[in-house]
Amino acid sequence: MCSMPCSVAMTLPSFSEFVIPSPTFLRAWTVESRRPSRLLRINQQQLREYKLGRRTEICLEPLQKEENLGPQDVLLRTQRRLPGERAYGPPVDLVWDTARGWTAGALQRQVADCCSLPVEKIEIAKYFPEKFEWLPVSSWSQQTSKRKKKKKQENLQGAPYYLKDGDTIGIKNLLFEDDGDFSTVRDDAGKEKQKQLALGRKKSQEALCGQSSSAVSGAESPGRPQRPEASLSIHVGSFR
Repeated sequence: MCSMPCSVAMTLPSFSEFVIPSPTFLRAWTVESRRPSRLLRINQQQLREYKLGRRTEICLEPLQKEENLGPQDVLLRTQRRLPGERAYGPPVDLVWDTARGWTAGALQRQVADCCSLPVEKIEIAKYFPEKFEWLPVSSWSQQTSKRKKKKKQENLQGAPYYLKDGDTIGIKNLLFEDDGDFSTVRDDAGKEKQKQLALGRKKSQEALCGQSSSAVSGAESPGRPQRPEASLSIHVGSFR
């Protein structure tokens, strides 16, 4: 299967229920931690050319319209926050052309255009599902390196955003909400579950450490009974 292009994947029995005119109506993703991870862009390229591992999982996403992503296009999942609720609407795909740079300002302008809103009236954030956290995306001025004294250009591909294909971008309309909270009720539940799991692991480790200490103490203790203590007499001599 690792040498199978999308055109061959269309012939699989599981795709018989879908009407797929051509491979350009499919997206191929690698799967990590049960989530789409890396977007495999070139439909005619065989998977073995991507140098994937033998156990790499691939998922195929049927599309409603034809898609041909260029090398500088980034596919993002945007979700608009529902006013007055800690929730978001359904995801909408956004293809961002990064030819002009991976800057926060460029992404904000692209998102604002898609939402038909002024760029100053929106706020966006990237979602980190493994942490249940949202990180607001804001422009920052050029920074000066202390060592090389060179200006460092902002780039959303680097820390702390590490933006890539498939990332979720939350959109807040500042006309309705002007606070910086992007979290949801689901995020609260996810963090609480992580907290409980971490607490459970900590208690298990403490219990194992206690058992190990008891075993070591038992091994060091002699098996035979101890001798009774001998009496000690002290005589004080006269130095006169």
